[in-house]
Amino acid sequence: MVKPGKYIVIVILGYGLLSVLPTKAQDPTSRFRSTGSGKGSGKDSALVHRTGMEDSITIHFRFMDSSRLRLMDSSITDFYKKYPLPGTYIDLGNLGTAARDLVFSPSMTPGWDPGWHAYDIYTFSVDETKFYTTTRPYSELGYLLGSHAEQMIDLMHTQNIKPNWNFALEYRLINSPGIFPNQNTNHNNYRFSSWYQSKSRRYQAFLVLVASKLESSENGGLKNNRDIDSTTYSLPSTLPTQLGSNSVYNTNFFSANISTGTVYNKGTYLFRQQYDIIGIKDSTVTDTTVTQLFYPKFRAEHTIQYSNYNYQFIDQNPDSSFYIHNYDFISTPDTLSLRDYWKQLINDLSLYQFPVGTNPQQFFKAGISLENLKGYFDAGSISLYNVFLHGEYRNKTHNQKWDVEANGKFYFNGANSGDYNAYLSLKRVISNQLGSLQVGFRNVNRTPSFSFNPESSFGFGLLQGNFKKENTTNLFGSLEEPKLGLRLNGSYYLINNYSYFYDYFHANQQSNLFTVLQVSAEKLIKLSKYWMWHLFVIIQQEAGASPVNLPLLLTRNQIGYEGKLGFKNLNVSFGAELRYFTPYKADGYSPVIGQFFIQNSTVIREQLPDITAYLNLRIRSFTAYVRAENLNTAQFNVNGFGFTNYNFVAPGYPNTGLRLRLGIFWGFVN
Repeated sequence: MVKPGKYIVIVILGYGLLSVLPTKAQDPTSRFRSTGSGKGSGKDSALVHRTGMEDSITIHFRFMDSSRLRLMDSSITDFYKKYPLPGTYIDLGNLGTAARDLVFSPSMTPGWDPGWHAYDIYTFSVDETKFYTTTRPYSELGYLLGSHAEQMIDLMHTQNIKPNWNFALEYRLINSPGIFPNQNTNHNNYRFSSWYQSKSRRYQAFLVLVASKLESSENGGLKNNRDIDSTTYSLPSTLPTQLGSNSVYNTNFFSANISTGTVYNKGTYLFRQQYDIIGIKDSTVTDTTVTQLFYPKFRAEHTIQYSNYNYQFIDQNPDSSFYIHNYDFISTPDTLSLRDYWKQLINDLSLYQFPVGTNPQQFFKAGISLENLKGYFDAGSISLYNVFLHGEYRNKTHNQKWDVEANGKFYFNGANSGDYNAYLSLKRVISNQLGSLQVGFRNVNRTPSFSFNPESSFGFGLLQGNFKKENTTNLFGSLEEPKLGLRLNGSYYLINNYSYFYDYFHANQQSNLFTVLQVSAEKLIKLSKYWMWHLFVIIQQEAGASPVNLPLLLTRNQIGYEGKLGFKNLNVSFGAELRYFTPYKADGYSPVIGQFFIQNSTVIREQLPDITAYLNLRIRSFTAYVRAENLNTAQFNVNGFGFTNYNFVAPGYPNTGLRLRLGIFWGFVN
């Protein structure tokens, strides 16, 4: 059977081939005429004048909730712009496994939430969907190859069907067998987006289709951490693990073969229509082209969104001792399977008012939404609904000095009645010398995620009615100094009724108020004309009866050369990266319920900072990344020299040794 991933690759490549066929609207030479006879069409390719711009392109993109058009980012300094896992995240020792941020970031979303987020970082989302407009078809192909058969494919194609109608296709495959037993991953992500504007510019529509299939084997961690230094096990793939030790190590690129692990399927289909009821007509004239403009004063919007979420854990050969010891099972079935499946439908009607017609980035918005939910569990099903109001005010002034954003949401009826969100942000450009200052406030009252509900198939260790609404207040501010290459950030959280898991399947709620303070700095230090030091450091400290454990300090440093080495079309960046965090009691991970949990017995210490040597280069539209990661694991032992001085990222979960990565990314103008 051909995997869905293969189909999407074929479709995207097919579109790329079709897009090279000339069309009347996109032919760059269509404004030139033949120098032959005045009769007939007189078109002769030998006589057509070349403009020198046949390979040029003008491409912009925007996000759905912002009218500002943005440019593509061609910088090569930061590898993590191409890599799904940000630099402050840790996984469980293999790309595609459960991951979390070392920087404290509580859930700040009111309303219904399924509660499984350990794999969210690997998925495409609606909020991050880009809507393009381009003068020519454009494609990006990305391929990353790593040690131990790790591979990642990134494909994107966008083109304008008409000058006012664009579509884009994206596909990403992550496949990594890992080096430890039963830790292979296989993630497929798909996204289709389309943006249409009428010729009068009064009507526009957005369509987004996002889907993902995430498959990850779970090994539950090592049975004994000391085994990793034992001479008994010559290879990491032979180490005894809590789950799946009998699994066959497989490097097949398209194979998932999840006998013990997690399978998450998600899909979202969103269609938004906007019509400007009242506004001001205008137009611009360029050469012989007339472009219609419309400055809205009053806009109506309708959005319909349908999503499904399927969360499943399976173990076809369960280890009785693991489940009896960690989950209080009396006995273990021949096959363990837990599954939650949700369907969600949201209908929203919103109205906009633009005080200044020529500034679409200043508006008032008010709307009402109806949400219908249907959940299916191993022991039954449930139907829920919510009705909520939302409002928003934005103003990015014409002089670009003020950027104001205020929004709120209130659930006044349904399963999450009483949930709300209030947000305010003020940003002011002080001067070119002093940069900009931002201050903000956010308060969220939310029902704990459904993963804390005993009706869930995964809620076998939970008690009914114990959890109140969580309330989180966040005060934040930032100061940007572009000329100094400096950004300072501060964030202060006040949290009440924080819900958390404290072992493999039990949950609790902290009824006492506690606080978390974060202060961070990002600084570009010029060591010389071409040698740069990118510094990021964050200090975070909890206070009160806190149920969270955080590293006091986390720092990332990139020191290297950035320049052209004397070549006109070559951009080069090479050097070393270092990441370090102070010892702390890192969260454990429960593979069955798919949650990180608080533990207070094991302290995680990095033996050495994570060290990476890198070489990034760009030649026109071609970019390459070469990386040697975890150089800090080099050591001599009884078996000789090797990269086996592992750092642990969570109890029972060591990081990998040396990992070589080569990534190539190529942009094509068709």
